[in-house]
Amino acid sequence: MSAGPRLVIVLSGKRKSGKDYLSDQLVSRLEQHASSATAQDKAAATLTSTGTPSAGLVRVVRLSGPLKEQYAKEHNLDFQELLAASQYKETYRADMIKWGEAKRNADPSFFCRTATAGADTFQIWIVSDARRASDLDYFRTAFGSRCFAVRVVASDAARESRGYVFTAGVDDAESECGLDGAAFDLVVRNDGEQGTLQAGIDALVKMALDACSMNA
Repeated sequence: MSAGPRLVIVLSGKRKSGKDYLSDQLVSRLEQHASSATAQDKAAATLTSTGTPSAGLVRVVRLSGPLKEQYAKEHNLDFQELLAASQYKETYRADMIKWGEAKRNADPSFFCRTATAGADTFQIWIVSDARRASDLDYFRTAFGSRCFAVRVVASDAARESRGYVFTAGVDDAESECGLDGAAFDLVVRNDGEQGTLQAGIDALVKMALDACSMNA
C-alpha cells in the first residue's frame, strides 16, 4: 500500500466500551476544525466519513461491515439492522462470530482488505472495531509508524449502564478477548468521566491534525 493514509487510528475495546462513540467524536471534532478553516483550505481538505473518496480527508473504517454484509446475503437477513446497535444484531451475533471465524481462518486479512478497499485517497483512517491480533498486525505491518493503536476501556458498571449483559459464546470468544493482552499506544477511559475522555480525544485530534499539517 504505497498510496494511502497519513495516519491510521485503530480503536479496540470490549462491547459497550464506547468505540463507536469515540470514533464519532473524533470525526465531529475534525469537522469543526475544517469548518473554521478558510474557504481555500476547506476546498483542499473537506472532511467526511461517508462522501466520495476523492473528496475526503477522514474515513471511518468498520471491519465488521464487510463481514455483516456477506453474512446478511448468505442468510437472507437485513444488513442495515445488523449494522445498528439493536436486538436484531444481538440475536445473530454468536452465529455471525462463528461464521466470521471460519472466513478469517481461511484468510486472516480478508476483512481488513475488504473494509479498506477504495479508501487510499483518505488521509486519516479511523478503524473503529479492531478485535483480533490479526487485525492489529495487518495495520501495523502495512502502515508502520503511521498506525496508532488505541484501547477504549470502561468499567463493567459503565458498560452495563449502556446495556451490556455477559453472553457466553460472545463475551468469552476471540472477537471480544483477542486483544486483551496486546500493547497499545494509548488507552482511553470511557467510564462517563467527561474530562478523562476528552483528554484522550484531544490527544488524538491533535495527532490527526498534525499528520495532515492542519493547525489545531
